[in-house]
Amino acid sequence: MATVLTKRRVVWALIAGLAVVLCLLALTVYASRRGRGGPAGPVRPAMADTQGAEQPAPNDQDRVSSSETDWPQFRGPMGNGISTDTKIPLEWNDTKNVKWKAPLPGPGSSSPIVSGGRVFVSCYSGYGTDTKQPGKAETLKRHLLCLKADSGEVVWTRTVDAALPEDDFSGPGITEHGYASSTPVADGERVYAFFGKTGVLAFDFEGKELWRADVGRESSNRRWGSSASLLLYRDKVIVNASEESQSIRALDKMTGKEAWRAEGTALELVYATPVMAGLSGGQKDLVIGVPNEVWGLNPDTGRLLWYAETGLSGNVAPSPVAQDGIVYLMGGYPKQQTLAIRAGGNGDVSKSQMLWSKKGGSYITSPVLCDGNIYWVDDAGFANCAEAATGKSVYHERIPGTAGSGSGKPFYASVVLVGDRLYAVSRTGDTFVLAAKPSFEVLAHNQLASDQSVFNGSPAVSNGRLFLRSNRFLYCIGNE
Repeated sequence: MATVLTKRRVVWALIAGLAVVLCLLALTVYASRRGRGGPAGPVRPAMADTQGAEQPAPNDQDRVSSSETDWPQFRGPMGNGISTDTKIPLEWNDTKNVKWKAPLPGPGSSSPIVSGGRVFVSCYSGYGTDTKQPGKAETLKRHLLCLKADSGEVVWTRTVDAALPEDDFSGPGITEHGYASSTPVADGERVYAFFGKTGVLAFDFEGKELWRADVGRESSNRRWGSSASLLLYRDKVIVNASEESQSIRALDKMTGKEAWRAEGTALELVYATPVMAGLSGGQKDLVIGVPNEVWGLNPDTGRLLWYAETGLSGNVAPSPVAQDGIVYLMGGYPKQQTLAIRAGGNGDVSKSQMLWSKKGGSYITSPVLCDGNIYWVDDAGFANCAEAATGKSVYHERIPGTAGSGSGKPFYASVVLVGDRLYAVSRTGDTFVLAAKPSFEVLAHNQLASDQSVFNGSPAVSNGRLFLRSNRFLYCIGNE
């Protein structure tokens, strides 16, 4: 009997040990699958053999729009938040310098864009799969509006049923920014919209749907929904589908057919829009920050050209900016970091290409560059200026009257540089105009007091007009 019991104990011990091993293996695989590192570290896209051999020469298709006055994508023609317009008013309110305002069919955190004399903006209505909203689980819809830029007249509206289930309208994520956070992009003939799990859709300027492409229907561990915006490169629409499939994809802009896909579990928690960094010879790198790293991809093939290790742990939301081959990137959670890295190179460039790295930066909003300085207004309501060459802080000043309460974030919109002025829109609709110089100065404080909804979208600038969106209205600001 004792021998039998001993054998049983041994068998049960072996079973228990095997169960422990299987659990540890499952946890390791899960951690890697969900982008949390693990023994093997982050999973990156496939590496390119060489940089120069894969990139074709630049051509006229590199231009997003043929019009100098267009603002065709998130943060403008170059994706850097900079306008050369000199006619934007300094001051406005409900009765001054508002040329028109148009009601919207629902809220949204996306930004308006301008192309070919048309303004495009996306919205949503409904609540996805929120169990706390009985009876509303099947009502989620996305809306894309096309308006005349000079009058605000609605040319057409297209409503798209959401692919369900979507992430719940609950918690600190989607309740903050909603289901329409990705800014469209247009090329003067077609407009492209990204609606998360519903996919990427293309319309002509008359509102006819041309195609739609599925880019995945997964959810990150945060379940915050999409926020990255589309960008155009030559004949491709590029989408950061990190939330939907832990991938960045390029779609043929005429057909929606997938041209390439760059996959990596490290893309989880990446909410930023990539940026094109120009190199010598006219070549470009597609640059994106991910938790603990920054990547440079070949925009023609999706192959990883180079990567560098960083301290950007956690969520990466601000979009990078690039100038003269140098990329400036900030983000991270719970602590932020700002860094400068020279684009180009091959493989691990952590030591060879990194110029500087500093603590602090922005959690949500994106910066602009002007005369050797980096400017941004962070989500906590502080205006910041730092030297682009070194990262040294020039100033860090609270914008008057924007103190948040608790975890509140006074700013979601990114600053726009117009001439020598910075326009920063708060979530309450107050637009602060700051001097673009290395000393803090508020030039104007503009209010749209009649609109008590939330302003999350960044401004668009076109032909002497500033376009602002709230959860209720689209505004056109211009000199009377």
